[in-house]
Amino acid sequence: MTVTRRLLVDLLGFTGRRGGTETYARELLARLPHELPDVEWIALVNRHGAEAVRSFFPGKVVPVRWVGADRVSWALGTILSVGPAARRVGADLVWCPANFGPITRRPDRLVTVHDAIYHTGAGSLIARAIHTVTSWLMTQSAQQASSVVTVSHAAAKAISEHMGVPPSSITVVPNGSTPPTPPSGPWDAVESLGVRAGRRIVLSTGNRLPHKNFATLLRALAILPRHERPLTVVTGGGADDPLTSLRAELDLEKDVVLPGWVTSDELEALYAVADLYVCPSLEEGFGLPVVDALRRGVPVLANDIAVLREVGGDLAGYVDASQPDELAAGLLAAIDLPVDDGRAARIAWGERFSWESSARALAVLFRKHLNAPRVGRAAKAR
Repeated sequence: MTVTRRLLVDLLGFTGRRGGTETYARELLARLPHELPDVEWIALVNRHGAEAVRSFFPGKVVPVRWVGADRVSWALGTILSVGPAARRVGADLVWCPANFGPITRRPDRLVTVHDAIYHTGAGSLIARAIHTVTSWLMTQSAQQASSVVTVSHAAAKAISEHMGVPPSSITVVPNGSTPPTPPSGPWDAVESLGVRAGRRIVLSTGNRLPHKNFATLLRALAILPRHERPLTVVTGGGADDPLTSLRAELDLEKDVVLPGWVTSDELEALYAVADLYVCPSLEEGFGLPVVDALRRGVPVLANDIAVLREVGGDLAGYVDASQPDELAAGLLAAIDLPVDDGRAARIAWGERFSWESSARALAVLFRKHLNAPRVGRAAKAR
């Protein structure tokens, strides 16, 4: 008789607009069923994210109607709803892929903690208060989890230092990257975004959390002589992009394009026309766009921090992106390098990171926990 294991996935925070953690969940959940064919998958979602999750999730999707798209109800939903839902559906294991989960020892669960940014972030008084609450929740969740997964050795070190999780309880499973699918006419695809041929193109992507450091990127561009400025595209940010006012203040309306969140096809087209990808981020758990850009052969200039060196290796360039003048000088030097120099090496490096290998490694850990003896509970044959 086949024994089916039930795995509940906490996707209460999924909205389709939260960047890397959602890419992580979406890409892995497309591949994990192949590695774990005897697992029944159940997702717990908020009322706004249900349809988006149904588009990729390999099993049943259960909405929690009182949880919305905001972070407060997401946090409360995870704390209050995941445990009861796990008991209700008879879950053998819970996976929380977006940084935190329940803050008690039950249910048995794996938590993917992508970074320790909320433990080190600065900002306004309100921002620091939010960071304090978030970092406490993450710490409690990580300490009470059956196992912690993270995406880089730099992140594992930070989690151990800031959250007190023993290194032996942390498993590093690097993120993957998606193979390129460039459109046949990339310039046609990006024209509607306000990007046209005739200038060198710099691309940067991400949400507008302060650590992404896009404000310094814009200030670096403003330092450059107008005739030497590349056309810089910074995706993400949505309709009320906070970079819009800074772009106007720095008189960069003709030099910076803020298209909001773009489709996967539009992003592929942007990679195809880009002369340089820039990652000015001050802190990252992994830095997935760096790998995605390298896999597409695009030269990369990244902030000189340990995690970006871990994922970019010797194939990216590095600069102190916390200083506008140094970032400006780095931009000028990098944009003048021929795009085709080192292209094959960049692609080969990026191809080392695949979601298939990530799913295989994560499945081994899932299997270990799913097959562990459960005190007081017999395996369920269904």
